[in-house]
Amino acid sequence: MTRQIRKAAVLGAGVMGAAIAAHLANVGIPVLLLDIVPKEVTPEEAAKGLTLDSPAVRNRFANRGLETAKKAKPAAFYAAEDAQLVQTGNIDDDLGKLAACDWIIEAVVENLQVKQQLFEKVESVAHPDAIVSSNTSGISITDMVKDRSPAFRKRFLGTHFFNPPRYMKLLEIIPGPDTDAEILDFMRGFGERVLGKGVVFAKDTPNFIANRIGTYGLLATLEAMKKHGLGVDEVDAITGPAMGRPKSATFRTLDLVGLDTFVHVAKNVEASVTEAWEKAAFAVPAFIEQMVANRWLGDKTGQGFFKKERSAAGKEILALDLDTLEYRPRKKLDSKSLKAAKNAPTVERKIQTLVYGEDVAAQFAWDVLKKALLYTAQKQGEIADDIVAVDNAMKWGFNWKLGPYETWDAIGVRKSVERMRAEGETIPPFVEELLAAGYESFYQREKGAAPKFYVGKSEFRTVDEAKEKISLARLKEAGKVVFRNTEASLIDMGDGIACLEIHSLKQAVTPGVIEMVYKAADEVEANWEGLVIGAQEDYFCVGANILLMLMEAQQKHWDNLNEAVDQFQKAMMRLKYMNKPVVAAPYGMTLGGGAEICFPADRVQAAAETYMGLVEVGIGLIPGGGGNKEVLIRAVENVPGDVGERLDAFVRKAFENIGTAKVSMSAKEAKKMGLLRLADGISVNGDYQLHDAKQVALGLARAGYQAPQPKRIPVVGEAGAALLKVGVYQMKMSGYISDHDEKVAHHLIRVLTGGNVPRGTLVTEQYLLDLEREAFLSLIGEEKTQARMQHMLTTGKPLRN
Repeated sequence: MTRQIRKAAVLGAGVMGAAIAAHLANVGIPVLLLDIVPKEVTPEEAAKGLTLDSPAVRNRFANRGLETAKKAKPAAFYAAEDAQLVQTGNIDDDLGKLAACDWIIEAVVENLQVKQQLFEKVESVAHPDAIVSSNTSGISITDMVKDRSPAFRKRFLGTHFFNPPRYMKLLEIIPGPDTDAEILDFMRGFGERVLGKGVVFAKDTPNFIANRIGTYGLLATLEAMKKHGLGVDEVDAITGPAMGRPKSATFRTLDLVGLDTFVHVAKNVEASVTEAWEKAAFAVPAFIEQMVANRWLGDKTGQGFFKKERSAAGKEILALDLDTLEYRPRKKLDSKSLKAAKNAPTVERKIQTLVYGEDVAAQFAWDVLKKALLYTAQKQGEIADDIVAVDNAMKWGFNWKLGPYETWDAIGVRKSVERMRAEGETIPPFVEELLAAGYESFYQREKGAAPKFYVGKSEFRTVDEAKEKISLARLKEAGKVVFRNTEASLIDMGDGIACLEIHSLKQAVTPGVIEMVYKAADEVEANWEGLVIGAQEDYFCVGANILLMLMEAQQKHWDNLNEAVDQFQKAMMRLKYMNKPVVAAPYGMTLGGGAEICFPADRVQAAAETYMGLVEVGIGLIPGGGGNKEVLIRAVENVPGDVGERLDAFVRKAFENIGTAKVSMSAKEAKKMGLLRLADGISVNGDYQLHDAKQVALGLARAGYQAPQPKRIPVVGEAGAALLKVGVYQMKMSGYISDHDEKVAHHLIRVLTGGNVPRGTLVTEQYLLDLEREAFLSLIGEEKTQARMQHMLTTGKPLRN
């Protein structure tokens, strides 16, 4: 049969259940969100005359869960209207509705008996082909349904999402002993392609893969911290990016997750494992038990390992002294090893530098890493079928840059094992076997090919990767670079499609990038079917290089600045009117010039998590690469019928988006803002984005692509400008904006309304570009704009002057 998930249900509307329902709605799947019926009426409900029979009362928990998801920060929904796809109810009254659902997800309290009783009810009403799964973080999948029918057990599995489900990539799929292989294959594909997840298969063991290793690592960190006499702030300085971990490091992460959640996971493993040493390893320290008793749970209660307090200097973040359980000012760790690690060029070099250093930070990092690596290898066969699943689980579930085995390769397996042996550690047989066979790493990598990974008994197996997951790094290794400079490359993606990759610092727009745009346009027009603009770095593009612009302005090199802006504008026009299709593939930070690079494309294939916006007003400028013009064109396109005076409302929306430096919080929101068109595509899983963009480019080419023809643009002129200026004046009089903000706004208004022309005048794109360039150059010469630029470079925050 051909399976589809057309409707889903989530049972349990707590934080995770409601957030899972929200993400299903994000990808267009209607969801039924059910929870239990309350046992009593609240005073607020009683005051409204409601009783236990009132639907609002009976659905209270589900309604509350949905409202929490709507207000969540970061947002649980891609766009506010996605919440309309979530229907609330309760398990007593609405269980029969499960018959219409293709996937039923249990997310109730972590209690085996409660889950067993619920699945008995679910089996009585669910469609016989419906997939049923549990979002448990650690209860045995097998035990949950041991009393259910064989048919039910065939379509039952664990689907463990990580919080928050919209943003965390990991989805652990845990088969039961009877789960049908066809369902596992389907759920893997559905999880990757539709939900946008990185799927790993985990074995039905306590807390599966990521939480098992991650929790052990956190507890090992607490032990090493005590041994070396470090504080929570000092530990976080070490266990962040220098060790290939997130900026939130250890204790900031625990505050984000919640200490109660951490304790629950740790105790679940402690209760489930049988060996004394492992039970001891997962024992929760007394000070954490005390913090939980004090309700110092982290962000959810306002304090945990860190606490914000107001002081004379403003907000101050205090760190908890674990000996006294009192808060103190944060301390800065002075460590040569840590400084050297932070300056190392790659993640691999950072970790090497840190763990092989000689000061206390290095010894601490080594102790923590050593314990985590040894534990992972010892439990490898128990928790997962292969090392790739383990590495991916830690990268996708805990945001590590490298998984445990990748980390081991980075620091040298043989070198590190020799040190471990010298320190009296027992090396797991899996590792000893690797070294005895003469291998030096868990992965074997050949340029341009998928890596091979160690599976034991002197055998390596190639990583199974979908062909649709295009890797630009691997294409470059395989010699597919057409040409390049230090800041951008043109890469052969195959099938006649080339990819323009920006790889300057933070993918900023630089002269080298502009040069490559021209070269790529000429090359593709002459020899290729189409062009994709994409990258696979941390950002798509953060805009122009502010430092270079500021230096030119401070030295009054106005001709240089004029030439740079003119070249950027012309490069974007070159892309727009190429005789071959252009598809942009933005993701993540797509700001300022990054958005302007997308606008000329025939289509945009955006990642779902695309944060797009024209943010130049934050540094006292307006967009200079054609962004104002393109947003105006999109506004005109959205006006129904004859443009007339109805254009004013659309121009006002464009003005507000640019004038407030608004950034979309998803690709869907970028469409609502008018930065993306309705025809533009969205890839929920970024791993497939370049493939999707390539297919769009091929489709346009094979359909007989014809380059667009320039059109004149209607503007609202002086009359429309006057209306916008009234609003700006009112903002200034109310104290919302400064004199300089007003000046910037007036320049923006002049561009968006067409300058000193009558309403309805048709103007050319070049006319608007000239206005834009003139405004940009005028503003960058202002002292207050330069002060804003300097402040942004120094602090990373906008200055209001």
